[in-house]
Amino acid sequence: MIVAIDGPAGAGKSTVARGVAARLGMGYLDTGAMYRAVTYLAVRDGVASTDGDRLAELARAHVMRMRPTPGGLAIEVDGQDVTEAIRTAEVTAQVSAVAAHPGVRSVVTAIQREVMAHGSWVCDGRDVGTTVWPAAELKVFLTASAAERGRRRCAELGARGKPEPLADVQAAIEQRDHQDTTRATSPLRAAEDAVHLDTSELSVDQVVETIVAWVAEVSTGARP
Repeated sequence: MIVAIDGPAGAGKSTVARGVAARLGMGYLDTGAMYRAVTYLAVRDGVASTDGDRLAELARAHVMRMRPTPGGLAIEVDGQDVTEAIRTAEVTAQVSAVAAHPGVRSVVTAIQREVMAHGSWVCDGRDVGTTVWPAAELKVFLTASAAERGRRRCAELGARGKPEPLADVQAAIEQRDHQDTTRATSPLRAAEDAVHLDTSELSVDQVVETIVAWVAEVSTGARP
């Protein structure tokens, strides 16, 4: 079974997807982490986020791997753990631009599909239900108010010891929303058969419980 959880930045996708995967004993796949890995390589090697051809070459030239860990998911590039390195502000600022290039998306999508073809996965991202795996048995589109998403992202950065002003975080989220929804290839949007869930007023546990219940309904045929 594939559970696809898509939505904008700060909606809680990764936290919820990890929780659902843990509850159901399924694998967890953070599709956005692979675009971050390509962006990390671009920053490291001085490749401009506007150079689609060179970025696609970077994605093809390096071995990107996702490895399950007790704490979630580790990201490796050529055997090097870059789990923390792909979460820097510099990578975050450029990842949407990098991910917008068709050549990059083609390489990363192929890797993701290869992983998802074996076993059961809870996957979070922006185009899992629309492009990467349209046949997912359950598609969820998570949303939250822009203010709440900004607050959550600030809390996340603070917990990692990298606090940023709320206004800056909010502006970055709005910019990323615009980039993700207007890109020509696989823009952020809800699949036609996705279930929408606004998490603004819900706790993580409540969202996880809701999706777990939906999975049970799908498994028994109670949810079409």
